[in-house]
Amino acid sequence: MPNANEATSALSQVQDRAVSELLRVAPVADDLARRFQEAGFSLALVGGSVRDALLGRLGNDLDFTTDARPQDVLKIMRPWADALWDVGIAFGTVGAQKEARVGDTDRSFQIEVTTYRSEAYDRTSRKPEVSYGDSIEEDLVRRDFTVNAMAVALPEKRFIDPYGGLRDLAEQVLRTPGTPEESFSDDPLRMMRAARFAAQLDFEVAPEVVTAMKEMAGRIEIVSAERVRDELNKLILSAHPRKGLALLVDTGIAEYVLPELPALHLERDEHHRHKDVYEHTLIVLEQAMALEEEGPDLTLRLAALLHDIGKPRTRRFEKDGRVSFHHHEVVGAKMTKKRMTALKYSNELVKDVSRLVELHLRFHGYGTGEWTDSAVRRYVRDAGPLLGRLHKLTRSDCTTRNRRKAAALSRAYDGLEARIVQLQEQEELDAIRPDLDGNQIMEILEIKPGPAVGQAYKHLLELRLENGPMDQEAAVAALKEWWAEQQG
Repeated sequence: MPNANEATSALSQVQDRAVSELLRVAPVADDLARRFQEAGFSLALVGGSVRDALLGRLGNDLDFTTDARPQDVLKIMRPWADALWDVGIAFGTVGAQKEARVGDTDRSFQIEVTTYRSEAYDRTSRKPEVSYGDSIEEDLVRRDFTVNAMAVALPEKRFIDPYGGLRDLAEQVLRTPGTPEESFSDDPLRMMRAARFAAQLDFEVAPEVVTAMKEMAGRIEIVSAERVRDELNKLILSAHPRKGLALLVDTGIAEYVLPELPALHLERDEHHRHKDVYEHTLIVLEQAMALEEEGPDLTLRLAALLHDIGKPRTRRFEKDGRVSFHHHEVVGAKMTKKRMTALKYSNELVKDVSRLVELHLRFHGYGTGEWTDSAVRRYVRDAGPLLGRLHKLTRSDCTTRNRRKAAALSRAYDGLEARIVQLQEQEELDAIRPDLDGNQIMEILEIKPGPAVGQAYKHLLELRLENGPMDQEAAVAALKEWWAEQQG
């Protein structure tokens, strides 16, 4: 069996020693391995943990594989771990948390130990069939890609790489240990994982893998919506989502998991009166990422990706030769809600992303003129807690190559943000309420709870948005005037 030096000369000695360095600074691995050895079992660091160690990007998540069966794993780890969970035990996985001191710092490790296994889908099932294996080589061949099919046997620290993962890591390419067709037949989600790893690691996907993805794209339908959603999230939150999304589109997989994206490849009219909406969308996504302040923002990135999906359904060729997409933001918001619901996103996330899609053109509706106070109030109120993200999405939506136009739009939005700050200093803009609450309305009008209270509340809110705060006397007078009109 090849060790690290025999497997390839493409990686430097520094990279080659990364696994040993990992084990030196993470004594928790050796400690756990000795416990398995004393119980008569073997343990190896495996998969993404080895890959990330070699890339110098290993965190506190450690993945291990063992010949011990799950119940034996529980017995070994229960007295050792600080916390233990067995939600994945049906698939041979036991999870644990372990606090350990590394150097001068205390670290919390998230650990998963999985019994050697093989798994496959049948043509009708959405869940893998799991069977346990007896050798680490058998376990590694079932892994998705060669760069994830490396292991370090513990505690002897023997590097195991039967499928050339180290070489592929050096070449930054994604290949499968066996044939791609066999791999994707076993678990079709691996086709999406290829796109995700390409996006996360900025790796290329081997031509034979891309070919298999194209030929087997429809197989992704057997995978549950939840697993597809989770893989899509990881891709979108990666450092290079354009790369992964383009691969899904080019291979036809997007037609099954996110068909609204390839649909943005609109046929250009002969006069090229509109920009390439698909390319525009990917640029908006990248520009939104550049505005993130506290790490990857799934809500913002999904909104950027989906903001124009209503355009294909609303495209019209006008008599003057222009192309219009009237109300595409409204149509797009409905399409966003439908797609995200189908992918089993949370109700809150569906609501937020749909709202951002609906509001992404609101700024342009006011033109470049001076914003009135009431317009600013409505903008802030309609955005609510999404205002910060709406700022970023609106700015990202400018992809014109006309520098003068881009600069003018940027200045206009700078002006709007300045106005918002100015008004917020004068009043609590982001918590706008009518000057009278429901109880006061009922008391003043001497009415009981019912539709009239809501109508009065809405009227006062409109006045608040239009004119700003009113004192108690003015608010009562306005309410009585409205009520008199209703009675007349």
